[in-house]
Amino acid sequence: MVEVIVVTSTACHLCVDALEGLAELSADFPLSIREVDILSPEGIGLVERHRPAMPPAVVIDGELFSSGRLPRKKLRRSLEPARVA
Repeated sequence: MVEVIVVTSTACHLCVDALEGLAELSADFPLSIREVDILSPEGIGLVERHRPAMPPAVVIDGELFSSGRLPRKKLRRSLEPARVA
């Protein structure tokens, strides 16, 4: 299972897009997706640790994958080893 944390902000269309894209990818890959508000204690900690340029911050297995618009093709390529058979 690949752990994905999406650090989101209020009224963020890129955040909504990232969550929708991850939901679509979860049909092909074993993803555990969790949304964390940027102003929550956990969200503040993730921002301090990873220093994303803008929301959403997408953290995969503890490492910052992207910030801003989710690069879906890049994400699909990086998840390929975890593909559901």
